[in-house]
Amino acid sequence: DRYNDLHDDNKEGLDARNDSYTTLVNSYYELATQFYEWGWGQCFHFAYQLPGETFKQAIARHEYYVAGRLGVSAGDKVLDVGCGIGGPMRNIAKFTNANITGVTLNEYQVIRGNQLNQQAGLEGRAKSVQCDFMKLAPFADNSFDGVYAIEATCHAPVREGVYSQIYRVLKPGAVFACYEWCLTPKYDGSNELHRTIKKKIEEGDGLPDMASQEECVNALRSVGFEVIEARDMALDNTYGADPWWLPLYPSYNPFTFRFQLSPFGMALTRNLLWGLELIRLVPSGTYKVQAMLQQGGWGCAQGGYTGTFTPMWLMVARKPLK
Repeated sequence: DRYNDLHDDNKEGLDARNDSYTTLVNSYYELATQFYEWGWGQCFHFAYQLPGETFKQAIARHEYYVAGRLGVSAGDKVLDVGCGIGGPMRNIAKFTNANITGVTLNEYQVIRGNQLNQQAGLEGRAKSVQCDFMKLAPFADNSFDGVYAIEATCHAPVREGVYSQIYRVLKPGAVFACYEWCLTPKYDGSNELHRTIKKKIEEGDGLPDMASQEECVNALRSVGFEVIEARDMALDNTYGADPWWLPLYPSYNPFTFRFQLSPFGMALTRNLLWGLELIRLVPSGTYKVQAMLQQGGWGCAQGGYTGTFTPMWLMVARKPLK
């Protein structure tokens, strides 16, 4: 209920969401993490699929690409900003042989992430730590050989806040690479559909407010980074394969994951969960969480379909040597 109040502009509004971003984000992931792991996997992000790729292969390729931009070597210290339960961290640790520390605000995600790290044989090479990425206090200045963030810093109330902390802990000459959730130049604030898409994404995905691509690039530069590259990877040539938003686009095929996102599927899922709550086979509140996630899914799919939103605004930036 507190989460819903923060997203009700008649009760709280944007200023309250920004001021209470830790409550907003932590509450969201307390509600959503187990749903994500069950329905999406251990890597909480999007990726477009190339011809012949499975969903899992596309997700891994997306992670390897951003990791490759860091230019790190085996044994280097790397920071994952907003690591979730650590799916990308484990893949990238294996891919680079670097030592990766992931930070997340949510205690459950830290516990679950470290359990999975141990099961993967990566204990000592991949570690989750509970930390607010707006205040990377546990880490010294100039202490990491590379930093990445995958669809995570969108939760920051002010981009300059998280980017300045990343700048501080990154070694001079080292690289920060990320995928940001952004509004694209096609977004029109006077268009009612566009505003609805933006609001549904924010409500369904625990965001205080979404930024534009230009705002994110300017924020990086304002804290001292040299921006090497900034582009929307959603516009890459997929050679006729599926766009990133297709897994969330409604389908009336009852044998696909996308069926639950159709109007009939959404109603069926909600009623089923409501009934399971009544007989106490699922925890109280499960129905509300599913409804919230379905709203976010609708917003992301419509944002991708209309081209007004991207979850893969790539930014690669270097901390100057001096």
